[in-house]
Amino acid sequence: MDFEQISQFTRINVVGASGSGKSTFAREVAEVLNLPCYEMDQLFWKPGWHESSDDELFQKVFEVTSRSRWVLDGNYTRTIPIKWKKVQAVIWLDPSLVRTVLQVIKRTIHRSLTQEEIWRGTGNRESLKKAFLSKDSIVLWAITSHRNSRKNYASIIASPAYSHISFIRLNSRTQVASFLQGLRQVVQTIARTGAAVEADFK
Repeated sequence: MDFEQISQFTRINVVGASGSGKSTFAREVAEVLNLPCYEMDQLFWKPGWHESSDDELFQKVFEVTSRSRWVLDGNYTRTIPIKWKKVQAVIWLDPSLVRTVLQVIKRTIHRSLTQEEIWRGTGNRESLKKAFLSKDSIVLWAITSHRNSRKNYASIIASPAYSHISFIRLNSRTQVASFLQGLRQVVQTIARTGAAVEADFK
C-alpha cells in the first residue's frame, strides 16, 4: 500500500456497513492527516429524529465536498454523484457480519444506558426499545443490510465510472490498525524530513 500517496490525499470518504467502525476510523484518519471530519448521519438527521429531504441532504453534502479538505464518514449511496465528484480516495471498511452486528449491539447498549447525544445539537438519543423492538431497529438493519452493502460496493468499485478513485478495502481490525500505523509513520517521516530541510536553510 502506497502510504506516501495516501498521505497526500485531502478528500476522503470512509464507507462501510453499520457497525463497521467507520466513524471512529474516519476521525482517526482525519486526525493523522490534519483534515476536518464530517459525518453523513449528522448531515442527514435533524433534531427529534426527523430526516432531511433529499434536496436538503444533497445541498449539505455539496457544501462540504466543495471544500478542498475533508474526510467524510458515511454511505448514503444516492449522494455518490455529489460526494465522489472530487473525492480522491474511498476507504471501505468491510468486516464480517458477526463483527458488525456485535459492534452495533455493544454501541447501542452503551448509548442507551448513558443517554449520550449521538450527534451534537440534535438531541437525538438511542433507546433499547427502539434498537431492539421496533421496525426501525438498528440491529435488524445491520443484519439485513450487510450483504447488500457488500454487494453494492463490490460492484461500484469495479465500475469504470470510478476508475479515477483510489479504493482501499480493509476487512478486519488488524488491517485497520496496520493501515493507521503505516499512515502515521509516513506522515511523521515526512514531517521530520521537512523540519530537517527547513533547519538546513536557516
